Amino acid sequence: MHALEQKILNEGIVLSDKVLKVDAFLNHQIDPVLMQQIGKEFAARFKDAGITKIITIEASGIAPAVMAGLELGVPVIFARKYQSLTLKDDLYRSKVFSFTKQTESTIAISNKHLNSHDKALVIDDFLANGQAALGLADLIHQANAEVVGIGIVIEKSFQSGRQLLLDKGYRVESLARVQSLENGTVTFCRD
Repeated sequence: MHALEQKILNEGIVLSDKVLKVDAFLNHQIDPVLMQQIGKEFAARFKDAGITKIITIEASGIAPAVMAGLELGVPVIFARKYQSLTLKDDLYRSKVFSFTKQTESTIAISNKHLNSHDKALVIDDFLANGQAALGLADLIHQANAEVVGIGIVIEKSFQSGRQLLLDKGYRVESLARVQSLENGTVTFCRD
């Protein structure tokens, strides 16, 4: 997706050969015009998948997921990373290790919103080691629902996440695939 790649080149900050900071438009401040384009792109790529729900994880996956949900006309469920007073019973739970934060979290969604008739699309902001996507897929499987695909805004293709998800049989659609962050420069995959 050209607009996303340009935004990464213009406003992304390479912090190391493994970390790309995109808080100017994706995961702190949000560019709503770009998010709308991202939602349309995900909707176009998955339009024939019969999606009934979109599943994401708080907080950075919410904006692209909501925009895709708007385009597809389906509800969006976001997995919470912590327990709240209102979300404590009848939950699907999974553990997720965050590459960026280097911490493990328990994520949860209510079993009232996802069931065996659902066809769910996972959407997340980044794909590095694949653990967030696997955790979300686990929640969907606990509901006996179907994972129809995994949509990623920015994939770090030099890490193992994509292959892990493909090996498990998931369809992965990434809008920007970063091949390298070496020497402070973002290089995209061209395949």
